[in-house]
Amino acid sequence: MWSHSQSKPLISVITLLNLLLPALTLSPCRTTCGPIPVNYPFGLDDGCGAPQFRGMLNCSTDLFFTTPSGNYKVQSIDYDKKNLVVYDPAMSTCSILQPHHDFLLTPIQSAIIPPTSDTVFALLNCSVDSPVLNHYKALCFNFSGHSCDELYNSCNAFRLFRSGLGITNGTNSTGSTDFVPPCCFTGYDTVKFMSMNILDCTHYTSVTNTDRLRGLGPLDWVYGIKLSFAVPDTGCERCAQSGGTCGFDTETQVSLCLCSTFNNSTRECVIRQKDEIVLPGYSFKHSL
Repeated sequence: MWSHSQSKPLISVITLLNLLLPALTLSPCRTTCGPIPVNYPFGLDDGCGAPQFRGMLNCSTDLFFTTPSGNYKVQSIDYDKKNLVVYDPAMSTCSILQPHHDFLLTPIQSAIIPPTSDTVFALLNCSVDSPVLNHYKALCFNFSGHSCDELYNSCNAFRLFRSGLGITNGTNSTGSTDFVPPCCFTGYDTVKFMSMNILDCTHYTSVTNTDRLRGLGPLDWVYGIKLSFAVPDTGCERCAQSGGTCGFDTETQVSLCLCSTFNNSTRECVIRQKDEIVLPGYSFKHSL
């Protein structure tokens, strides 16, 4: 039988339950895009996820990470390790040469979801006057026993730089076919503060999981950009345990627990405690 702590008509109580209980499982936020789960701190719908990550992901046919330099296809999101791997379809790789462009993040993206330390940017076909070959040469390094020259030797897409054919950067003034244009393995901070024009390199590619690539040639490297994100501590776990979805007010950006399309809370949704259901102003018990 049902009992309640306040003197209200039983019919009103039953009506209230019928209205509110279905809302417990009605989420206003999409949680997947194709095969990729989209969980906090990310969100596909405005007001879902953490406000700091607002508008960073969009879902059309696939999931994309949106930046000032374009949309990057999301290959995976690891919520335990807190990283996201993206691939730039316009980026040059070992098998294809693309027109050069910059990789740009917004200031907030650079702060809360930057590339990981095991993501390396390879600057290719650089001028001998490039700043990373002169005043800032300390920004260049090798990884896992690899040098960037390997890309010229192993990759069909980059071999034309070595032959002196195709796109040039004013580096081969002698016309020698044995000339190898300078290149540089560097970290994200380099391309963050210096554009490709300033770096004076015609192309770049990026490689991730570099600590696992010892002994592997460029054809077997993992091309892409791995980003590391932090999860804001806003009491989301409590919201999720109550059946809600973490989100925020789209005007004030105050954190909310989204319980349904018409029922939100600042902390949690309807609380279930064993055989008891607690609603604001009511306490209902169900006897079997």
